[in-house]
Amino acid sequence: MSAPEAAKAADVLAEAARTKTACPPVRSLLAEGDVESAYAVQRVNVERGVVAGRRIVGRKIGLTSPAVQVQLGVGQPDFGTLFADMAVPEGGVVLPGRLIQPKVEAEVALVLGADLPHRDCTVADVIRATDFALPALEIVDSRIAGWDITIVDTVADNASSGLFVLGGTPVPPAGLDLRGVRMTMTRDGEPVSEGTGADCLGGPLNAAVWLASTLAGMGDPLRAGDVVLTGALGPMAVASPGDRFEARISQLGRVTVEFGMEGDHT
Repeated sequence: MSAPEAAKAADVLAEAARTKTACPPVRSLLAEGDVESAYAVQRVNVERGVVAGRRIVGRKIGLTSPAVQVQLGVGQPDFGTLFADMAVPEGGVVLPGRLIQPKVEAEVALVLGADLPHRDCTVADVIRATDFALPALEIVDSRIAGWDITIVDTVADNASSGLFVLGGTPVPPAGLDLRGVRMTMTRDGEPVSEGTGADCLGGPLNAAVWLASTLAGMGDPLRAGDVVLTGALGPMAVASPGDRFEARISQLGRVTVEFGMEGDHT
């Protein structure tokens, strides 16, 4: 894909993000199923963000849960970039108008204490490199109208990234059974999603291995200090103004976020 072609698709997504007005799918601007070109589009807007002063703090893995893959009609994981200004404090409020069409999913976050530079990364490498784990909520969003996305659309759109919330009690990896964790997510006290660590590519560590190996192969490896959102443990749920979400993940604790009502400013 040429640089002007990538920039054209990136411009469409950037304008949608700026105006908070969803755009048509961008797959018409890319060859069908051309994931490599979709990542080129993603990189354009990531690099623009860095130039504008945004700070990269990690990566997210998407489309790891079979339930989410069914929801979106895709069959492979993807990744996107996390910026510091996407972080919402635990228990914080997402103000109206900040996102276009948010949905929430619960996942395991890993915070790295060492680099992961190898293309043939192993589970042992990930465990050694992980400083601590946290429960997390990812608030996904799509700049594409009606979530009418294919793998190409979501990859180009920074893997449908929006915001993220990390729990406040870090848990060292030693002795954790991340494959066996159980997750329940509620919206206003009513269960809306549940799953286990095994529902995330067979385990969050497997997802992290995939990401680390993929990024190392692209010459942009995971680094010490990076936050890694390892992927949804269950289906995502639509968020509306006034909703309060809480996820409980066994061995890791809980994490909450609220969505503000119209007129809220703090």
